Amino acid sequence: MPLPTVDIETAPQPRHAVIWLHGLGADGHDFEPIVPELVARDWPPLRFVFPHAPVRPVTINGGMPMRAWYDIAGTAIADRQDETGLRASFGELDALIEREIERGIAPASILLAGFSQGAAVALAGGLRQRRRLAGIVGLSGYLPLMATLPAEAAADNRDTPIFLAHGSADPIVPEGLGTMSRDFLRQHGYTVDWHSYPMAHQVCAEEIADLRAWIGRRLAA
Repeated sequence: MPLPTVDIETAPQPRHAVIWLHGLGADGHDFEPIVPELVARDWPPLRFVFPHAPVRPVTINGGMPMRAWYDIAGTAIADRQDETGLRASFGELDALIEREIERGIAPASILLAGFSQGAAVALAGGLRQRRRLAGIVGLSGYLPLMATLPAEAAADNRDTPIFLAHGSADPIVPEGLGTMSRDFLRQHGYTVDWHSYPMAHQVCAEEIADLRAWIGRRLAA
């Protein structure tokens, strides 16, 4: 059964969907306010799907239970990666995609997006997804399980457009992790639209404007 979600439809009978994964300790309501800022007037009807991650103990926060897509062992967040938790979240993401297909959205009309931890799952899970997607958005995140991606990547998503954005002063997910992910993906033939902004671990107005333009091109394709 798919995770509980917050669903927002910009107009009746949407034929496009955006599945947006929140960051560590947040929930599906976190990015609800972005919808009116992000959506352009001339876009076709969209369904935004904001799932709530499962509650689990998070090691870096003293084992405190919170909503998280996977465990984080320490401040070097790309080290000692929680492969079991990540792969479970890839399965949760697949279930959300299947639900949108059952609700009448074609796979090629589904965009995946995420912030921080959510970006990591959207990126790594999306590139392993066996159905061709409209695009993948990663904000202030990185690509986990990098070593196994070349063998596990789905052929149908080899040319799926990717939007990556990061804050140059991010103290939580250093921009270096973002650029390393960007470079790895480009080296393996993926098309990555990269954006850097003078900000910390957050989202800014310029980033939303750039993302709006990028999504608009996907919707017109």
